[in-house]
Amino acid sequence: MSWKLAIDSTNASALADFWAAALEYEVEDPSALIEQLLAVGHIGEEAVVEHRGRKTFRGYAAIRHPEDPFDQTSGVGRGRRLLFQDVPEGKVGKNRLHLDVHSEPGGLGKLVARLEELGATRVREVDKGPAGHWWIMQDLEGNEFCAA
Repeated sequence: MSWKLAIDSTNASALADFWAAALEYEVEDPSALIEQLLAVGHIGEEAVVEHRGRKTFRGYAAIRHPEDPFDQTSGVGRGRRLLFQDVPEGKVGKNRLHLDVHSEPGGLGKLVARLEELGATRVREVDKGPAGHWWIMQDLEGNEFCAA
């Protein structure tokens, strides 16, 4: 099954880098498609930025599961994807949808430490005993997610 979750952002490329590292996904590389579109005049240089040595669309970045198929020309994944899109307004209030990042059994502390090294912030620990133990965390832009 192919799906994409679109997430509003203020810095799509930075958020894509964070979530790719957090989920062990790959940042999509649209540079070949961008070169083609530039060459035939379908987009101008103002639609493009360089990030980590590659051309990408201004205000957009996506990540995909590394085992899922993807289009060689566009770099777009054909499976499980997250798309980050810049919007003018900032985040207001609590997320209505969030991701849960799961650790190996007994590895919650290691997972939380790794996520913090990537720039995440701990918000609150939740311990429901046999029903579960997790941390509510925030990514670089304050979007809540759980590390469980």
